[in-house]
Amino acid sequence: MASSSLHFSTPLRSLYSSPSLRRLPRIPFQASLFSPQPTTRKTLALSTGISGVSGSDSGRFCWRAKASMAGTTTEKGKGKVEVFNSEEDLSVSLAKYTADLANKFSKEKGSFTVVLSGGSLIKSLRKLVEPPYVDSVDWSTWHVFWVDERVVPKDHDDSNYKLAFDGFLSKVPILPGNVYSINDALPAEGAADDYETCLKHLVKSGVISVSTATELPKFDLMLLGMGPDGHVASLFPGHPLVKETERWVTFIKDSPKPPPERITFTFPVINASAHIALVICGAGKAGPVHAALGDGQNSDPLPVQMVSPEGELVWFLDKDAASKL
Repeated sequence: MASSSLHFSTPLRSLYSSPSLRRLPRIPFQASLFSPQPTTRKTLALSTGISGVSGSDSGRFCWRAKASMAGTTTEKGKGKVEVFNSEEDLSVSLAKYTADLANKFSKEKGSFTVVLSGGSLIKSLRKLVEPPYVDSVDWSTWHVFWVDERVVPKDHDDSNYKLAFDGFLSKVPILPGNVYSINDALPAEGAADDYETCLKHLVKSGVISVSTATELPKFDLMLLGMGPDGHVASLFPGHPLVKETERWVTFIKDSPKPPPERITFTFPVINASAHIALVICGAGKAGPVHAALGDGQNSDPLPVQMVSPEGELVWFLDKDAASKL
């Protein structure tokens, strides 16, 4: 393979110890015949002290919350909140949001760095593998990372990589060398060290941008889900890792949610992002959503309340997840 900014004529192992670059075969994809359907936005009068916004193009209502987010170091507010009538409507809007950012960054700097999480997020990205996006997005500019990963083989059902590959990556022509999975042959601590080394190499080579405020890696878009306990990535309520500030990538061996061993980005790296989309569906997550976006104050904020990027934060909620607001 000819060398380029991400394709090396010699193995990555020669550039730094323990490579995290994993090249996998591309699987042909037959695009769906169905394209996203337009929806209509509704104007709602809210009794929560939050101002409504009306429009004409999506089956949702949205508002900008007034209060500041607890547990953050700067006064950024809670971001833009969009609530959709259904998960289907959410997926349509999320695809457009992601594709628009991909096109913007690809034109500006020739690349698009996007970070995925596990859970139901990949399902919510399904519209990206359908027309018009599967044919119009410049997939060659994408560089894909994981905000956290379970320390299991890549073909294991618990693997976030496998989830993303089966539901998304295998259906779009992203260059295999631009997909950065963990080294699943290493134990948790080694896998975290290895992934951080990989990120540092990609920052040095200019693939990943750098925050001028913190000098941390600044990803173009981070797509986060949230657990029913309010955790994001593998940062769980009450766990010491939520306060980690030195490492870019760290590890956990006692995850309260199985499997117990994982690696995860830390909050400083998460919050250095240019854009974060928090994608949350289901009534089982309404409590943490209310804790984060409601009018109450938490003395001990949930991890989701600690998400506060340098750039834009957008909450994508279905009506069930927003039912307590």
